[in-house]
Amino acid sequence: MADMMWAGRFSKQVDENVNAFNSSIAFDGRMYRHDIQGSIAHATMLGDCGIITKEDSLQIIGGLKEILADIESGDLQLDPSAEDIHMFVEAELTKRLGDVGKRLHTSRSRNDQVAVDLRLYLRDEIAEISELVKTLIETIISIAKEHTETVMPGYTHLQRAQPITLAHHLMAYVQMLFRDLERLGDTAKRMNYCPLGCGALAGTTYKTNRQQTSDLLGFTAPMENSLDGVSDRDYCVELNCALSLLMTHLSRFSEEIIMWCSWEFKFIELDDAFATGSSIMPQKKNPDITELIRGKTGRVNGNLVTLLTMMKGLPLAYNKDMQEDKEAIFDTVDNVKLCVRTFTPMLATMRVLKDNMRNAAAKGFINATDCADYLVKKGMPFRDAYKITGTLVAECIEKGVTLETLPIEEYRKMTELFTEDVYDAIDLSACVKERKSYGGPSPDAVKVQIENAELKLKGQI
Repeated sequence: MADMMWAGRFSKQVDENVNAFNSSIAFDGRMYRHDIQGSIAHATMLGDCGIITKEDSLQIIGGLKEILADIESGDLQLDPSAEDIHMFVEAELTKRLGDVGKRLHTSRSRNDQVAVDLRLYLRDEIAEISELVKTLIETIISIAKEHTETVMPGYTHLQRAQPITLAHHLMAYVQMLFRDLERLGDTAKRMNYCPLGCGALAGTTYKTNRQQTSDLLGFTAPMENSLDGVSDRDYCVELNCALSLLMTHLSRFSEEIIMWCSWEFKFIELDDAFATGSSIMPQKKNPDITELIRGKTGRVNGNLVTLLTMMKGLPLAYNKDMQEDKEAIFDTVDNVKLCVRTFTPMLATMRVLKDNMRNAAAKGFINATDCADYLVKKGMPFRDAYKITGTLVAECIEKGVTLETLPIEEYRKMTELFTEDVYDAIDLSACVKERKSYGGPSPDAVKVQIENAELKLKGQI
């Protein structure tokens, strides 16, 4: 086993089990591109500031670019015995350039190196996840446009409550996803400050130019405090929190998909390409994708608890506990991308069973509020109208009829305010169309929501 980069202080080789326990390259190796990106910026600054010669700087930059090209082409494999991706790249650079390669680490520490790598990596991941969420929003909007007049029951307590449309229901998730996008954007803004040059914790005695490295790497500015720059992972916690909320929204949507495609609801049918069968029951068509999303939501939430627990008792500055940040946040990012990528085409290909939605709406007395409002508009106090309507619903249940089919004579036994026009007032389509308040389920109101959502996606509002 080769000596560690830090081996000068020690008289013995590290125990093999300790080395394996300490190593992080198995999971931080994915940051090789960002590690090299940060090192190129650092080497550029060292040369421009005269900390190393311009010739050495250019040679290091050339060597780093060659290493990146070799990794990406497959000509260079990551060494699983390396301590981490930072040591692997530096060792490979030194092997290729000799003493020149050893100059790269001047005026920096692995503490600020890993901090900048992780911010660069997660910044890219946030951008990718955001694009996936936007595609999901576009998909939902596309379905909503087709169903602005598809009447279905809205629920409270999982009991049929009031009539809405499928488009109105779907657009509720669009609003949730927009807030998820905003949270991701806010996290990216707060995260976009450069810790490179903070050193181990106390900066450096070299006359570096941290503004230059910050600009080269596309950060807003260098971090103000070197101790803070290397000792916090609040951006990992914040990102995991934002992604936990995103997954919670996907999980709630998934739960409804699971119910809707059951025989008890039968509001939708999933495409065969996005369902699975049973090993013993040939009739089964299982919504496994949505069930997995529910399960993976717990996993993502668990990673959030891991990160919070990891940080809660750490004194400043860096502690090895913080190595646990990457496995947790990487797992979260990977699973969120997998879930959104799978959920979107599943949603796009599902078949909506409009008649079943309409029939469920008709059987749930979800127009009872509209019946009460009918009486209120004729001058009756709401509480009296509420009581009369409740009595009529009880009568309908007893007789096995609905408010739409209850004879007018039965209505008029309760009050002479009822006339034949009550049937127009409680027609389900009419009930939906009359709910014109801003944000409501009427086709016109939902079309406004759709238009605003499309403008928001384009960045116009």
